[in-house]
Amino acid sequence: MVKGMKVLIVGEFTKQTKEIILSLFPKKWAVVILPPGEEMMKHLEDCEVLIPEHIQVDEELLATAKELKFIQTGAGFDNVDVDACTKFGVRVANAAGVNAQAVAEHVMALMLAYFKNIPQLDAFMKNREDENRLSYAGSELEGKTIGIIGMGAVGKKVAAFCQAFGMKVFAYARNTAGTAPGSVKMCSFDTLVREADIISVHVSLNQQTKKLIDAATFKKMKKNAVVINTARGGILAEQDLIEALKTGEIAGACLDVFEEEPLAKDSVLRDMQNVILTPHTAGMPDGYKIHQKRYAFFVANIERIVKGEQPQNNLNAF
Repeated sequence: MVKGMKVLIVGEFTKQTKEIILSLFPKKWAVVILPPGEEMMKHLEDCEVLIPEHIQVDEELLATAKELKFIQTGAGFDNVDVDACTKFGVRVANAAGVNAQAVAEHVMALMLAYFKNIPQLDAFMKNREDENRLSYAGSELEGKTIGIIGMGAVGKKVAAFCQAFGMKVFAYARNTAGTAPGSVKMCSFDTLVREADIISVHVSLNQQTKKLIDAATFKKMKKNAVVINTARGGILAEQDLIEALKTGEIAGACLDVFEEEPLAKDSVLRDMQNVILTPHTAGMPDGYKIHQKRYAFFVANIERIVKGEQPQNNLNAF
């Protein structure tokens, strides 16, 4: 791989966002930003590095990318067939942990917005309604139990934030070794969903976690339970969630991710008063749907590849 390598970033970005992204890469690199499509496929043929923001990487795509040496993803890598990449001799790395602070803060913002009724109160004030007729049910976080599914970088930060608010923290992780900071109580999945007032999802999407939370899981939850998902939409069975919200099996949800993105304009989730929605921006604190710390990580990792070093967060060592 030569120092002036070609980097292809595939995603839907505004002109201003593209300019910001390009400014974060060394000038000597040929960096191309394109949406999925025919033009992208032409550049895929001779790119050496691929950053697939909004595209699936499978064997068919890899067969076209003759010069590809390295794929860099964000925190999640469910859009990349890592085994197929290994077969084609292409290294893959993710950026796990880089956006942990941003996502954890977003979780707390959603939590506070829900229990302090911020969207409703904001709409009430802007509609210039009579404040003598104000009626709402707020609640404090202190004393509530949060159940955190997944204790990686984000899960641990959420746990620390919740402890600062005086909350009880339960957590479930498949690998429990060294995952319980402070007074976090590690427990089984069933115990967590039965005992938690708030359930926050922080695991990767894979075959084991796809639709991990489904109709049967919602039935086990408290009637006042609130589900927060800033991980991947496919971890929740979306239609089952909608039914649970409609029937009162659970109280509410705060969602930043969805099974299909962008969320359909006619999705019933958009009309539900017990749901707060954000457009997959939990890990994007810098605006313009980018995260500068993440792109700084991308550049540093590509430079490791140039030097013949192992990339950080390598997913398929060979």
